[in-house]
This record gives sequence, structure tokens and C-alpha cells, in this order.
Amino acid sequence: MSDTTLSHPATAARPDAGQRASRDLLRRGRLKPAEIVFWLATAASFFLLPDRHLLLSEIVILGLFALSLDLIIGYAGVVSLGHGAFFGLGAYVAGLVSVHLTGEPLTGLILAALAAGILGLATGPLLLLRASDLTRLMVTLGVAMLLLEAANRAAWLTGGADGLQGVTINPLLGRFEFDLFGTTAYAYCLIVTFALFLLARRVVTSPYGLSLLAIRDNALRARSMGIPVGPRILGIYAFSALIAGVAGALLTQTTMFVSLDVLAFHRSADVLLVLVLGGVGYLYGGLIGAIAFKLLQDWFSAITPQYWMFWMGLVLMVIVLIGRDNLNALPRTLMRRLRREDRA
Repeated sequence: MSDTTLSHPATAARPDAGQRASRDLLRRGRLKPAEIVFWLATAASFFLLPDRHLLLSEIVILGLFALSLDLIIGYAGVVSLGHGAFFGLGAYVAGLVSVHLTGEPLTGLILAALAAGILGLATGPLLLLRASDLTRLMVTLGVAMLLLEAANRAAWLTGGADGLQGVTINPLLGRFEFDLFGTTAYAYCLIVTFALFLLARRVVTSPYGLSLLAIRDNALRARSMGIPVGPRILGIYAFSALIAGVAGALLTQTTMFVSLDVLAFHRSADVLLVLVLGGVGYLYGGLIGAIAFKLLQDWFSAITPQYWMFWMGLVLMVIVLIGRDNLNALPRTLMRRLRREDRA
């Protein structure tokens, strides 16, 4: 009698089921046509908007920062009010590497990412002591405040309120200088952001990413299924911190300046507002929210420089009151009504 005859039918079917699940995850991880159009349009902006490269660089950096926060809020259900700590640490490490070690941008970027990731690993266990959202908010806010005060006290190293002096960044790959118009800066930020987006997408569409969704929806049930809740949350938190550190490093390298402002509370608040604008849980929320936030900020600042924050607050209130689902459904509703009118 053969081995296949002795095997249980359910056991024999498991490899096929596993292969189907793997193929399904790979299919989910591929870029959809709409996503390809989004990235092609983003790349085209480099050529179509040459006089707006400085603003576009800010948008991309903020989008990458928001993407890092979306990984923990949208996929793991971990709320944070102090994600700016990792952004600020990455910014300072990139600046200090430039001043004391080398002005080569990729080296500073890698070291900033590692420093932020290590801080995420070190502070992540604090989130697991008590699993309530309020406690997590206080812990993350406390970490950011401690880091801000440490940077302020160590003025001999960080420059304090005056900012770090002497930051110079060498030409990228020894060829492309960071000019005043932000041309190299925008291309650099765009390439780094796209690469990290693909990496984040691969993570969230993997079995690891699916386990994060299970933890987000019901941590108790996920633990009963054998999913190691603590290590999974710690892993995505460190990965999120690493990406936030890269965003901070990009800001330092493209502006050649870093001060205590990168660790201020408004950094964490702004990135939360960006996610409110763009939505959480699908990676593009941070990118789209960053575009909307920066363009609205730029527009309102030009119209009413003193009261632009009032108009930003009004927009956010409208979004919250109307509801994101209603806003997302608005174009489809209008199209249906137009078609009915045409038929009539």
C-alpha cells in the first residue's frame, strides 16, 4: 500500500491550501493599476513641477513619516502620541554623523534608521506592560518628552535651541549635489520613500502582517490561536520607528539643518492629523494625507497667514463630522446621479 493511500485526506490537502494561501498573499502584494498610476503621477511631478521641488520634498518626507505611524495604528492597533521621538532621533543622528563622521548621505541615512529602530526596540516593551490605549498614549508621549529634554540639556552636542551647526551633506553617490532648488533632494526623498513603501507593503501583506490584523481586531483571540502578541507588536513598532527615523534623516539631509523643533510635540500631532485626512490601515492614507495637509497648509498660509490653523481645524472638523466613508463614497454617488440624469 502506498504512502499516499495511508495519508489522511485533510493532511494531503494542506500543502495545496498552503500554496493557495501563499499565491493569494503574493497577489495581494502586487501593485494594482490604480497604484501604478499614483506612483507614475508622483514621478511625473519631478518633471512637471520643477519650481515646487522644495514643497514636494516636504510632502514626501511627511508622507513617509505618516506611513510609519500607519503601520502601528492601522495594522497593529497601537496608538501613539510620541512618534516624533523617532523622527527627531533620526534627524539628529543624521546631523551628528554629518558633522563628526562623514557627509555621505546614505551612511547617515542607514545609521539614523538603526538608531531609531533600536530606540523602538528599547521602548516597545513599555507598551506591553498595560494594553490600554490611554496608557500607550501616555507612554509614547513621555518618551518623546524625555528625548526632547535630553536634547535640550545636551546643548554641547545638539546645539540646543540654536540648532546643530556645521551640517554639510556631500553629493549623492558622489555626483548629484543638493542644490537650493531641491531637485536632488526631491528625487532622493522620492526614491527612498518608494523603496520603503514597497518594503512596508511586503510586510503587511505577509503572514506576519495578517497576524497583526488579527491582533488589532482581537488580541485575546489572537493569543488563544497561538500568535505571539507581544513579539509581533514589538517587531512592527521597531520597524515603524526605523522608517520614522529615515524620514527625520531625510529632513536633516535635504535642509542641512536640525534643531529641537524636530522633537517638538507638534511633529507627532501633525502626523496624526495627516492620518485623519488620509485614513488609516491601507498605507496610502499617510501619503495622500500628506499631500492634502501640505497643500492645504500652503494654500491657507498664502490666503490668511495669521489664521491658517483655523481653516485647517475647520477642514478636520468637517471630515470628522461627515465621516471618511461618506467622503470616499462621494465621487461614486455623483457618478451614479450623473448617469441617471443622462438616461432620463
